[in-house]
Amino acid sequence: MLLLKRFHSTVQRIAQISSASKPGDTLHVKGWIKNVRRLKNNIFLDISDGSTSEKFQLVVPRNSDTQQLTSGCGVSAVGCVQVAPNGHFELHADEVESLTDGHLRDGYPFSPKQKHAPEYVREHLHLRSRIDYIAAQMRVRHRAQKVIHDYMDEQQFVQINTPLLTTNDCEGAGEVFRVQPESEQLLKQMARQNVPADQSYFDQKVFLSVSGQLHLEAMSYGLGNTYTLAPAFRAENSKSPLHLAEFYMFEAELVHMERLEQLAAFIERMLKEITTRLLNANTADLQFCQQSANASSDLAWLQVPWKTLSYDEALELVVANKQSFKSAVTPDEGFSKEQELFLVAHCGTPVFVIDWPTKQKPFYMRMCRSNPERVHALDLLMPSVGELCGGSLREHDADQLSKHPQLPKSLAWYVELRKYGGLPTGGFGMGFERYLQLITGVKNIRDVIPFPRYPHSCKM
Repeated sequence: MLLLKRFHSTVQRIAQISSASKPGDTLHVKGWIKNVRRLKNNIFLDISDGSTSEKFQLVVPRNSDTQQLTSGCGVSAVGCVQVAPNGHFELHADEVESLTDGHLRDGYPFSPKQKHAPEYVREHLHLRSRIDYIAAQMRVRHRAQKVIHDYMDEQQFVQINTPLLTTNDCEGAGEVFRVQPESEQLLKQMARQNVPADQSYFDQKVFLSVSGQLHLEAMSYGLGNTYTLAPAFRAENSKSPLHLAEFYMFEAELVHMERLEQLAAFIERMLKEITTRLLNANTADLQFCQQSANASSDLAWLQVPWKTLSYDEALELVVANKQSFKSAVTPDEGFSKEQELFLVAHCGTPVFVIDWPTKQKPFYMRMCRSNPERVHALDLLMPSVGELCGGSLREHDADQLSKHPQLPKSLAWYVELRKYGGLPTGGFGMGFERYLQLITGVKNIRDVIPFPRYPHSCKM
């Protein structure tokens, strides 16, 4: 009888076996059967426990008990580590237990040996962590967050948990989701004089945050350099493979920031360092993601200095080559993705586009004193994804900020930051999912986040 009721030895994760075990060791593993091969005397089981994209092979005797094991079953096995003919470790199991009756019954949407299109996999969000390339993406996502937090901590930044509920629209574009209780009875109970009924919970309109920047600035005026990695929400009617309604933003605010070149240098240094650390920590998963996406693994931008163009220089290049674009050249609206990628290809490196037209950027960006038509702002353009980061020096002159025609009336507190011990600051934001697309080569942003939300889709 090979089936055992319970095992009490320490379970080894499959990702650690090659580094923590040697031939002859007794090993206990748990996982899901991905594939079964039955020979005359033995059954070979490929199992996965979610820790790596590599499968681990179990060799078990063929008998009436093990004959019942099929793809989809959860198993627990104890045995002796041996070296397979291909040079990889495998486990010759003395004890095997079926942990579930989770055979892949009729209705299971994924065939074990079939490669499914991302669009099809996306229709089954609750099951897609069982798909190898999605599992690899989630491990890369986890590690990317860790290296960001580690790096920022080493640089003496303070992490701030910025609020998801806010009264302001940081970008001023009106692309916000409104928040209010569903219960009309509750709203009636909380009604107050001179407050509209739909606002009676907070006494004013409240939205899901589009950015944590303004709150970071408030903290930076007392703590120094700060950052956040938090959800952000944009109500855009876009089905682009680069946009989501809910996504994560990595944002940082740096104090005593006098020049835009300083900010650009920090962004370049940070991105190169965190990407290098990620490559070193998750090489196998990154390569698996790139292969699954048919993407190049050559991140040549890690090894070269990045270039800088003024907005006017970039626009001149785009206008001179307008015949080669499918998208229209619209100087008053910035650059399309096609035009952004052209600028990256033209420069042969990632490129910072700096000193943007004042009318294209939000109220908080510092105006060029020598040319009020321009603000000290930057966009970082990268291969394959186009814009990755947007940032600026912040307007630290309270009088200048108060005069800005786009300053919301509700942001008197933002002006007060400048009145009481104000100092020059600068900051930037980076879409975390877009960064993951950059390094993995995944074409659709919906495949680098566990539960994508976008127009006409909010499943689970």
